[in-house]
Amino acid sequence: MHPDTTPGRIPPGARMSDDVAAAEAARIIADAYRPAPAVPTAYRDTTPLPAYGSTPPVPQPDRRIVPPWAAGTAVAGIGVGAACVGIGCGVWLACQGFAAVSLASVLFVTLPIAAVAAVAAAIGSALRSLKAVHTEHHYHYAGPVRQDNTTTHTRGLIARTHTERHG
Repeated sequence: MHPDTTPGRIPPGARMSDDVAAAEAARIIADAYRPAPAVPTAYRDTTPLPAYGSTPPVPQPDRRIVPPWAAGTAVAGIGVGAACVGIGCGVWLACQGFAAVSLASVLFVTLPIAAVAAVAAAIGSALRSLKAVHTEHHYHYAGPVRQDNTTTHTRGLIARTHTERHG
């Protein structure tokens, strides 16, 4: 065969004969369906795993996303919410008997609630006043004391300040 007519060596723009075109098509199809070389792409270890081993456990440090104080606050909030739901259900059940709105029924329901709120406000006020008493600090210093007098002058539209220290 001539080098210009061998399969795979067709010059550009040349017209192929039917035999050459069939041979070229057969070559392309054979290349496309040729099996790939046997190269492993993954490996699976088939050795059985021991039920327990001689390797010591790996320490896994505790890395919490939420700080402990926030978790405690969340748990306390859930508890307070559950208590409020329980109290609300109790009030709802008590109010079922007072379906007819009258002054006596409204007073009977609201006066205990107002009394509890007043007691809570009094306790809070007392605790706040106790806290205010204990926050006063008296500092006693032992050592030489030096007192400097300063004089400050501010002048001008842009407020230039000059400070002089005397003492």
